[in-house]
Amino acid sequence: MTFPPSPGQQSWNPGNSRPRVVVLFGGRSSEHSVSCVTAAGVLGAIDKGKYDVVPVGIARDGSWTLVDEDPAQWSLASGSLPEVAAGTEQVMLANHGRGTELLVTSGGQAPRSLGRIDVVLPLLHGPFGEDGTLQGLLELADVPYVGPGVLASAVGMDKHYMKVVFESVGLKVGPYQVITDRQWQQDAGAALDRVASLGFPVFIKPARAGSSMGITKVTDRSGLRAAIEAAREHDPKVVAEAGIAGREIEVAVLQGRGIEEPRTSLPGEIAVQPGDHDFYDFEAKYVDGAAAALSCPADLPAEVTERVRALAAAAFDAVGAEGLSRVDFFYTPDGELVINEINTMPGFTPISMYPQMWAKSGIPYTELIDELIYLALSRRTGLR
Repeated sequence: MTFPPSPGQQSWNPGNSRPRVVVLFGGRSSEHSVSCVTAAGVLGAIDKGKYDVVPVGIARDGSWTLVDEDPAQWSLASGSLPEVAAGTEQVMLANHGRGTELLVTSGGQAPRSLGRIDVVLPLLHGPFGEDGTLQGLLELADVPYVGPGVLASAVGMDKHYMKVVFESVGLKVGPYQVITDRQWQQDAGAALDRVASLGFPVFIKPARAGSSMGITKVTDRSGLRAAIEAAREHDPKVVAEAGIAGREIEVAVLQGRGIEEPRTSLPGEIAVQPGDHDFYDFEAKYVDGAAAALSCPADLPAEVTERVRALAAAAFDAVGAEGLSRVDFFYTPDGELVINEINTMPGFTPISMYPQMWAKSGIPYTELIDELIYLALSRRTGLR
């Protein structure tokens, strides 16, 4: 698939220079290293002849710093999880009403400017990156950014409210229970009873975490309390989901240009291989390369393929998403499509499902990055 030329691209940056892209990654969440791996993929593929790329890392303490643009430093090639270290020079955004620029400070020295930026590619996963907080900061700085806005990001991060929104537009959601921090502290026994009523197996999840962090598959009541406490290490609010028998089907969604409808990829399927993993957990996703088989297009009847793509677009619109999202479903033996979740900043390495599904659908990885940047630059900040 070849995209038409991006209209107005020369107006993005004065003097017809290359658009300046800040690739932002790391962050304060438990998905810090996953974000670094995503950034490695993008830094290795983005067209540096077309864009002026500025890599900025966010350390676990929340400080922003200039980092090495060598993708190898942020990949899993070394055998360990990559990490952004807090630097001696701190980076900040500054909006003077004439555009947004990057400032660098070091010790007691006066800030120096790195120049104007045109767009931010926020490759952060989890809280303080994917949940609307960073998007709100970028809105306040009046700088365009890739991906959904504040509300869509917040709803997409919270598995509780995500389900509420999906149910409101008629999407099929599996049985679930929510345990807030107050409910757990006031009456843990009542919370355990509610979860047990779902039957077993049940999946205990932090409400606002991703990459399968803190998720436990529980097969009987004796394991519930420990699983809930493990999830609460990531988020005081916990979601319990009834196990659903079915195939795991995913669809990549890409915002349409202008007033066009969202575009959907061919569906993909994840099959966890027999072995050490009961489900598609963190190790299976990022560490054990043989743990899961990824196939695209998924072997589905034509009618089901058409239906799951339409449902993915409906989910994208339901939360008000922009840019990109990956929507995950269960396809049950009786032919039902049950929506599991939407991920508003999915893993974006060359071997991640989102880029793989678009590659199989005719959009190569580098071209997909181009389109996401174009979409970000084509929309205004603020209310829209």
